Amino acid sequence: MSSSAVDAEAPDLVCQLDNVQGMVDALSSVRWKRNQDAVIELSEHGIVFIVEETGCLQAKVYLQRELFTQYEFRAHGRPRFGVSLGLFVDCLNSFSVPGHSSFIEIRYPGPDMKLLLKSVDSLDSCIYAEVRTRIPDSISWDYNFEPAGSTPLTFTVKSAALKEAVDDLEWPGSNIQIKLQPAPPAVTFRGEGHGDLQIDLMYYVNTDLLVAFHCDRQVSYRYKYKFLRATTSNIPNSVIKDNRGSKLSIGRGGMLKVQHLVSVARSSTPHPHIDSAGYQQSSRIAYIEFFVKPEEDEDAVND
Repeated sequence: MSSSAVDAEAPDLVCQLDNVQGMVDALSSVRWKRNQDAVIELSEHGIVFIVEETGCLQAKVYLQRELFTQYEFRAHGRPRFGVSLGLFVDCLNSFSVPGHSSFIEIRYPGPDMKLLLKSVDSLDSCIYAEVRTRIPDSISWDYNFEPAGSTPLTFTVKSAALKEAVDDLEWPGSNIQIKLQPAPPAVTFRGEGHGDLQIDLMYYVNTDLLVAFHCDRQVSYRYKYKFLRATTSNIPNSVIKDNRGSKLSIGRGGMLKVQHLVSVARSSTPHPHIDSAGYQQSSRIAYIEFFVKPEEDEDAVND
């Protein structure tokens, strides 16, 4: 296909990225099953991927425009389209070379409303891919997160410890209780199955694991294990290796928000300052958010 055909009409977005692997890591974080669709939303601020399942679990990946070496947005409004998440990640992987920072160009729309990917870092060869898009499904539930009160109910735990805790609580078909209490300040994860398993993270005692804690009253909600596990099962190895923090917040009605930060900086870029929660003070970060609805539970505590 000639470039003149693609450029005949100005596309809504043309952007370039210098770290394909970082984008793969970010999108793989929300890929909890083989066949999965995503809604992509474009804006002048960046690209957002939205993934959802059964109205109880939703994930969003924010790729802010600062992540890209070039970002030209010409559309009116915020174009939205659907893609196969697995197919898109597999296409990105074909551009990623271990130990090498690959540059790609992303263009939308191309012919037949396709999403176009092209390598731009080699004069000798060029990899080119077309991803078929579709009219997106509507988002089936309101994922707006509202604070539960004047004081946020949040805690930040090292990502490796969070993943290990959730993995250890596995009971087929079970629910996981998350309880926050102010005195003594602690977070409790409790799983029920053929027996009970409880993991306590005491603030001030486990400061190497529980690095931030804000709670002014006791709250307790249960979440389906398979949805809670989806928030941690594909945390990138880079996040685990750097021992960063994942932030969990409980909002109105028990809505759980889980946030991870994934570096999309080039591998040759020196590490910027990292604060006590393990968050890089840099614009080269992809923001990952999961929203998990609680199970209906008459015993839920909200004092």
